[in-house]
Amino acid sequence: MSAHLCAGETATGPYALEITPERAGWGFSGLRVIELSAGGAHAFDSGEDEVVVLPLEGGCAVTVDGEGFALEGRDGVFAAVTDFVYAPRDARVEIAAEGGGRFALPSARAANRLPARHVVAGEVEVELRGAGQASRQINNFCGPDVEIADRLIAVEVLTPAANWSSYPPHKHDEDVPGVETALEEIYYFEVALGGFAFQRVYTSGPGREIDVTAEVRSGDAIVMPHGYHGPSMAAPGYDLYYLNVMAGPGERAWRFTDDPDHAWVRATWNEQEIDPRLPMAAAPRRTPR
Repeated sequence: MSAHLCAGETATGPYALEITPERAGWGFSGLRVIELSAGGAHAFDSGEDEVVVLPLEGGCAVTVDGEGFALEGRDGVFAAVTDFVYAPRDARVEIAAEGGGRFALPSARAANRLPARHVVAGEVEVELRGAGQASRQINNFCGPDVEIADRLIAVEVLTPAANWSSYPPHKHDEDVPGVETALEEIYYFEVALGGFAFQRVYTSGPGREIDVTAEVRSGDAIVMPHGYHGPSMAAPGYDLYYLNVMAGPGERAWRFTDDPDHAWVRATWNEQEIDPRLPMAAAPRRTPR
């Protein structure tokens, strides 16, 4: 599997996008996107994977082992923060969308079976990260501090037009106790108004060679087994959204190492304001640097 996957390239059966650990050539992280027409439904067994049902557009009813949840969803990824359902491994999951919609299914190979959960949008922590033209919004719906999952870490990033995110470039491809955790990562992109953006991924050391400078559009994904990644560049005129899916064999924690050549940029944020276009979707927020 190549690192840059264009929209439709991994479509399989009912899924507009399907990245499994087997297809990616790694051990833990996965992502599917399903599009349902009005009145459409889909059911699957989670098997070894824990899964989140995350509305990208529209709402749905979700049943996990017979327990029902109603997801309000949203009009689109730039419109609002959404509620979601967490389903554990070894579960039967059913999705029914009376009005149709698009739904992301980020997943991770899980060792432990945890309870199913419905988390409402108002409980999703929103973080405004960076400053100036590196300002972006993070929806921490399944972030490392959200204790609902066994291995899965997943967040949404909203980047205003002409800003850079996933910056400074950073990596998390080695286990260094207290410093860095090894996490496989998938980026799934949507770009407002049919526009485009760019993503950079590059080598982080011997045996971790990778070289991606890609124009990305809605429905594209990039698979990152290792390497420094960033920036994600929103073109002028086009807001950028991406869904990050991460998992690994060790501690469920997001610890990373900045590229030392560019780490100095982080200190400059203390002298800049956060982009006033943020937050792009209303929800509780905090503003760390």
